[in-house]
Amino acid sequence: MTHPIITQVTERIAARSASRRAAYLARISRQAEQGKTRAALACGNLAHAVAACSTDEKGRILDMTRANVGIVTAYNDMLSAHQPYKDYPDRIKAALAALGHSAQVAGGVPAMCDGVTQGQPGMDMSLFSRDLIAQATALSLSHNTFDATLLLGICDKIAPGQIMGALSHGHLPTAFVPAGPMASGISNDDKVKVRQQYAAGEVGREALLEMECGAYHAPGTCTFYGTANTNQLVFEAMGLMLPGSAFVHPHSELRRALTEEAARRISALIPGSPAYRPLSQVLDARTLVNGLVALLASGGSSNHSIHMVALARAAGLVLTWDDLSDLSDVVPLLVRMYPNGPADVNAFQQAGAVPGLMRRLAELNLLNMDAIPTFGTLADHLTAPELVEGSLVWRPVGESTDPAVLSPSGQVFQASGGTKVLDGNLGRAVIKVSAVAPEYRVVEAPARIFSSQYAVAAAYQAGELNQDAVIVVRHNGPAANGMPELHMLMPVLGNLQKAGHKVALVTDGRLSGASGKIPAAIHVTPEALHGGAIGLLADGDLLRLDAETGRLDCLTDLTGRRQAEIDLTLEQEGWGRELFSVMRRAVSSAECGATIFD
Repeated sequence: MTHPIITQVTERIAARSASRRAAYLARISRQAEQGKTRAALACGNLAHAVAACSTDEKGRILDMTRANVGIVTAYNDMLSAHQPYKDYPDRIKAALAALGHSAQVAGGVPAMCDGVTQGQPGMDMSLFSRDLIAQATALSLSHNTFDATLLLGICDKIAPGQIMGALSHGHLPTAFVPAGPMASGISNDDKVKVRQQYAAGEVGREALLEMECGAYHAPGTCTFYGTANTNQLVFEAMGLMLPGSAFVHPHSELRRALTEEAARRISALIPGSPAYRPLSQVLDARTLVNGLVALLASGGSSNHSIHMVALARAAGLVLTWDDLSDLSDVVPLLVRMYPNGPADVNAFQQAGAVPGLMRRLAELNLLNMDAIPTFGTLADHLTAPELVEGSLVWRPVGESTDPAVLSPSGQVFQASGGTKVLDGNLGRAVIKVSAVAPEYRVVEAPARIFSSQYAVAAAYQAGELNQDAVIVVRHNGPAANGMPELHMLMPVLGNLQKAGHKVALVTDGRLSGASGKIPAAIHVTPEALHGGAIGLLADGDLLRLDAETGRLDCLTDLTGRRQAEIDLTLEQEGWGRELFSVMRRAVSSAECGATIFD
C-alpha cells in the first residue's frame, strides 16, 4: 500500500494541474491524431529529409511501415560526460537497421559545463542554457519526420532542458540514452583538502591543478554526486531510460549493449503499434513524484528544486516547493555519495545502483508503482542488467552490497530526505541538509553582506572574515544576473568552519550539487532585485538559519529599512554579465513566464 503522503502529494499535484494538464494533453492529442507525420509530408519535404542518406537508408525512411528515430545529441569532445556520445548515432543506426528501421540525428544542443564556467563570466549564462536547450530540442524535432526520440544528454541543465523540449512533441515515445561515469580518481576528501589549502594560500596553483586533473581525468561524468549524476539517477527512477543503465561505464560491453537495446525497444513503441507509449503518457504526476522521492532519498542536487518545477510545467503539471517539503518529511535518506559521504557514484553502482535504491523505496511503499515508465513496468526498474553469453538479461536486485553507501533493509542514514524548504521573515529558501553534520544545522550569527562571490573571497584573503558569520550574497537571483552557482565560496567557508567559526550562507543565488558541509539557504525568494527582505539586510544584523525546524529569520528589526541600491555592473564585469543583461532586457520585455512550452 502506497504511503499516504505519497498518495496525497500525487493527487494534489494532479488536482492543482487539472486545467493546465488537460490543455497540454489536448495539444498532444492533436499531434497524435495526425498519425505518422512523415507520411503527411509533401514529396519535396521528404526529398529534403532523405537527400543525404544512402540508398538503403532512404528506402527505410520512405517506407512508412518502418520506424524513423530522431536523435537529439549533446555531443562535444571537450566535455568528459558528452565525449562518449561521438559514436552513439552510428551504433543506434546499426541496431535499428538490423530490424529494418532507421535513425537520424535530428539536431544538437549546446552542452556547457558548470565545472568549466564555475567562478567565470560564462556562469552568468548557465541557467539560461536550460531554456536554450529546451528550445533547441523542440526545434530539432519540428521537422516532423520522426516516430520516436532518443535523447543523448547528461549534465546539469542539459538533460532537464532536453526533456522539456521533448515534451513539446509529447506524442513521440522518448527515452534517454546515458553514457556513464568516468573511473574513480583521487578521493573526494583529498580533493576538498587541496582546495581548502589553496584558498588559505597554503599550496600554489600547480598543486591545485595537479589535484584537479587527478579528479577529472577521463571520458564520462564526474564521479561525485552533483547535478549531472542526479539527473541520471532521477530520470532512471522516473522510468525515462532502461532500468539499471544510468551508471554503467562508458566503454564497457554492457554500456554498448544497453545503448543498442534502447534503440531497438523505442522502435517498438511508435505511433500505430499495439505497444504505443508516448512521452505524454509516461510523464504524469505519478512519475514526477517518483522522481522527487528518488531525489530526496539519494540526497541529490539542490538544482533539482528548480529543474523539476520547470520540467513539470512543460508537461502541464504544477509542482511547488511545498510538495517537495512534504515529501522530504517522510522520505528517508538511503544513499551516501559525496558530498553526502566519502563514496562516489562508482561505489553506488557496485552497491546496487538505482535498481537497489528503487527496491528500498518500494519496500517502504514510497513509490507510485502504477506509474508508467517508457519501457515495461515500474517493477522492471527493480531489476539490474547484465550480459550473459553476450545477451542482455535483467535480474531482480538483492540487498545492498555496501551498507555504507546504500542502506540495507531496515536501516536509513537519516529519517528525512536530503532537501528541506526554509521559511521565515527573510522569505523562502532551499537547503541541502544531507551533507551538513547535525552540529552545523543551526547557526545564529551576525550578517556579513556581499553582492558577489568574488567580494567574499577578497574579504577572506584580507582576513576580514575570521569570526562567526552568516555570509549573505544577494543580487545573485535569476532577475539580477541569471542565478549563477556560487561554488567557489565553499573552500572559503569550509576553512572558516574548520577554524571553529559558526558559519552559514544565505543567498538568492544557487549552489551546485557539490554543495556540502556548509549550511546554505539558497534560492532565497523573493530575491533582492524584486524587493525581497534579503535586500534590506546590513552588516551586523543577527540572522538565524535553523535547518532542523525549517526557519530562516532576521532577529534584528528591519522596520523602516529601504532596499540598498546597487549598480549590478560594478561587482562583476565581462562578456558574461554583458550578454546576460541583453538577455534580461529581452526577457523582461516579454510577458512574464511566457515560453513556447506554456
